[in-house]
Parts: sequence; C-alpha cells; structure tokens
Amino acid sequence: MRSPRMRWSRLYTPTFREDPADADAASHRLLVRAGFVRQLMAGHYSLLPLAVRVRAKVIAVIREEMGRIGAQEVLLPAMHPAEIWRRSGRWDVMGEEMFRLQDRRGAEIALGMTHEEIFATLAQEFGSYRRLPQIWYQFQTKFRDEPRPKSGLIRVREFTMKDSYSFDLDAAGLDRAFDLHHEAYRRIFARLGVPAIPVRASSGSMGGGDSVEFMCPSDAGEDVVVRCPDGDYAANVEKATSRLAPVEDGPGPPEPERFGTPGVRTIEDLAVRYGVPADRQIKTLVHVLDGALTLVLMRGDHALAEQKLADATGAAAPRPAREDEIVAALGARPGSLGAVGVTGLPVIADEALRGRRDMVTGANADGFHVRGVDVGRDIAAVRWADLREVAAGEPCPECGAPLEAVRCVEVGHIFKLGTKYTEALGVTVLGPGGDDILPVMGSYGIGVERAMAAVVEASHDDAGIVWPVSVAPFEVAVVLLNVNDDEVRSAAESLYGTLLAEGADVVLDDRDERPGAKFKDVELIGIPYRVTVGGRGVAAGTVEVTARATGATETVPIAEAAAHVRGLLAP
Repeated sequence: MRSPRMRWSRLYTPTFREDPADADAASHRLLVRAGFVRQLMAGHYSLLPLAVRVRAKVIAVIREEMGRIGAQEVLLPAMHPAEIWRRSGRWDVMGEEMFRLQDRRGAEIALGMTHEEIFATLAQEFGSYRRLPQIWYQFQTKFRDEPRPKSGLIRVREFTMKDSYSFDLDAAGLDRAFDLHHEAYRRIFARLGVPAIPVRASSGSMGGGDSVEFMCPSDAGEDVVVRCPDGDYAANVEKATSRLAPVEDGPGPPEPERFGTPGVRTIEDLAVRYGVPADRQIKTLVHVLDGALTLVLMRGDHALAEQKLADATGAAAPRPAREDEIVAALGARPGSLGAVGVTGLPVIADEALRGRRDMVTGANADGFHVRGVDVGRDIAAVRWADLREVAAGEPCPECGAPLEAVRCVEVGHIFKLGTKYTEALGVTVLGPGGDDILPVMGSYGIGVERAMAAVVEASHDDAGIVWPVSVAPFEVAVVLLNVNDDEVRSAAESLYGTLLAEGADVVLDDRDERPGAKFKDVELIGIPYRVTVGGRGVAAGTVEVTARATGATETVPIAEAAAHVRGLLAP
C-alpha cells in the first residue's frame, strides 16, 4: 500500500509511552501503544491507519499465493439464513458462539462464523464434472461470540478471515488441493515472518477427515503443540499421541475384591494412603454426551483430552456430569466411581487400559474401592478410543525421542471435509458415465488480523515492534532532524522524493519534535529502516541508515543513499 505523499505531521499515529493496563500479550500491548488499534468493546477492535496498511499487505501476500495455486476470489454474504445451517446439522452444534438474530419478518439469521454451507450452496450450480476441480476463496468478516475475548487481536469476536474451499471429484483430487494449500500456507507464513509449525489437528465441529493447523509459538497462545525435537512429529495436544512403555500385569485374583477406603477422594489419596500407584488405578469420569450419561475410563496418571472424547463419540456438546447427576445414576460421588458391574450406562475407555489386569477402581459406594480388576473380564461393553492427553517428555510415536510441549497461537487451519456438506446440501454433478457424483470438499482458513498479531508476537523487543519489510506499515522512515534548516530540509525532501519515485513505501518524519522522540516512535512502530538527515551529516554530505532489526547504523553518502536503501529492501 503506497501513498503518493505521506508526511508524519499529517499521519494519525496516537502512540503511548506506557503499556495499556489490560494488555495480556506482547502483540496486544504493542499494537495499542504504537497506535495501530483501539478497542471498542470486548473482542471488537478499530484498526487505525497503520494497522490498515499492514492488513492490506498481509492480504496482498495471501492473495498472491492463492493465485499461484489457481484459486479464484469471490465475496459471499456475512449474514446467513438459519435453514442452510440446519441442513448441515450445525445450527445447534455451534451453540452459543454463533451470533443469531431475527429480521423484521421473524426469519432466523446467523452472522457467519465460517462459510462451508454457503460455498456448498453455490456449488449446487456446477451441474457437470467438467466444471471441477474448483478452488474459491474470499476475505470476509467472521463473527464468533467468544466467551472470553483476550490478547488483543488474537481472540476476538469480529475478524477478517481468508477462507478458501476446494471442490473435487474424488479423494485424490482433494489430496491434491489439500497439498496445494499446505505449501501455499508455508509460503504465506514465511513471507509474513511468522514461524508457523504445521501440526496434526482435530477437525472439531468442521467435521470431515484430516486437518492440519499452522501454529506460531507464543506465550499468549491458548493451544499446546506436542512436537519431537528431531522434527518428525508435531500435533496439537487435542490430537497428539505418544509411545507408552509396555506394562506387565500379574494375573490378579479370579474376581474383583472390594475393600474400604474411607476418606479417599483422589488418585493421590489412594496412592499415598493405600500404596496403589496411579498407573495401576482406573480413573472413572462421567460425561454427558448428547444427553446420555457416559462413563469415561482413564489410567489414573493420565489426563483426558476432551476434544478427543468429542471426536471419538461425535458428541455435539459434551460436558462433565454434575455431581447430582452422578449420584443419581451411580449412587456415589466422584472419587469412588467405577465401571465394574455397571450395565445401564455406555462405557468408553482409553486405549492405555486395553488388556490391563489387577487394577484398582472405585466401587460406586463412598469410601470403597475394588482391586484385582481385569478390564476385559470385569467391565462390560467397553468402547475403545485414544482419549489420553499427551505430556511433555513422553516418547515420540515416530522415533521415541522425548516430546516437548510448546504453547502456540493458531494462525491457519486446513481441513479435508469430504462429502459432509455436499451431501447435506444436495450438491451433485453428472459424472463422465452419466451417474450422479458427490463432490468432495476441503476448507482452508487464515485469520488476517490474528496473523498480524502473530508477526508481532514473533518479532518485537523492548523498544517496540520489529516488522519484516513484507508487511511493515512503511518500509522506510526518512527522519528530518533540523526542520527549520532549509539545506537539511531540502536534502530530506529530495531523498524522500527519490525513494518514493523508485517504489519504496516511505514516510517523511517532518515533525518539529526532539530527535529522541522521533527515533522512539520509529522503533515503537517498527519501521524496518530509518534514514536520519541532520545538519552535521548534510554538511559532510552523508546520512545515517539504521536497521530496526539489528540497530546497526551505517553512514552513507547522500548521493548513494537511495540506491543503498533500495538494496536493503530487495527481497
């Protein structure tokens, strides 16, 4: 985004010297301090001129890379009729995060959280297989009623998403579209300066098959990525697996034995007071899955990954059962629960319990447990699934090296949707043999403003933001120190004009301010290069060129300054 003339004296850059009190992430703090954004209400931000410039450059990078894979840009409505979402089954699945309203005629409307249904509706016009494959994309505002907006632009209720959708005749075509997006996303994040890690992920409410998230390491992140330091495995903790050391169990007694455990309410209580290690305990959790009370069994030292439970069962809105629901169904409170002898409730168990013998679990009577439990023998109708949350230090499933856990911000997500939406919305094409074929879909998203925040999370220092040239609000700031010195002003204006004419995105700092204040603003805002034009330098025929990323300053002859800066800006 270039302007024919941009002088700092006319630019709206309301910078602060102090951090905002409510900022909980580096990007939030710096984007407010440097005059990029202002909060209107929780989860809703106004983008000021500097942010609009960065946003436009982020969009330009994404648009260019989408063009490279043959995608076509469209723009679809942000308000959707409820009927389309009901046909896909997601009107209820989305729950309270979907903004809903009624128009003056009483028709139910949703503000779009995403656009799978709407793109599939357009695809009803394909007619023939000859129109496939297709990749469509848009930049559109999304609305999500986040219960806890936080971290500035990272978790908001209103944001711009680049969402694209592929339509293919078969799984092989979908694989190709998925791979094209995977590589495009790698290029996009590299160009934006975001150190994104592609990781295996849950598809969640999107449905379909495989999905990959692109994760940026950040203390502000709400996701945890488990990865191998050798680089051969990375997954969201909601999807991650690891190797477990084999366990040798004794045969145990011929049948379970009940024993008293007064006052025991936790795994640790049983381990400390009765000498039962956590890895020999069966932890019994009770969840409500689509209205049905379900027993969820875990090894005592393992945590449940709730998204894995949702994925394994297909439950739309799983939740932990309340204590009153548990007591009514099992006759005991949490801490004394077990599945031995239970026949009226479904049971799902983590794979780590498969084949285990001589285990200890609750007896469904407060103050009692059962030992000698053989899971296969003593617990009826168990359904098996990977439900365990992987922890740092566990062996990599690929090579066995200790895994590490990294807190991250999700900056992109790509999904193989299959026929979930084309089937629900009646999308078919006439195949080469004259039969109807359901196209297969993929869905691919990048949050634009979140990507901006991720750049800042990844690239800042104590002085402010350090934007890469590719998305900086300006590439160069020509800083005029002696505004009342005609010779200095003339030199600065000439250099500014030359850089502008040669295509540099440059701003002239012509404010009548102290040099220190000007330098601090350039550093806070994060402009990659500063060219300082002052009286002593002009008298010597030189200017100073300072790189924001390193702080290194070079003295350059005025006649060579424009060419020198162009060289620095060259990719």
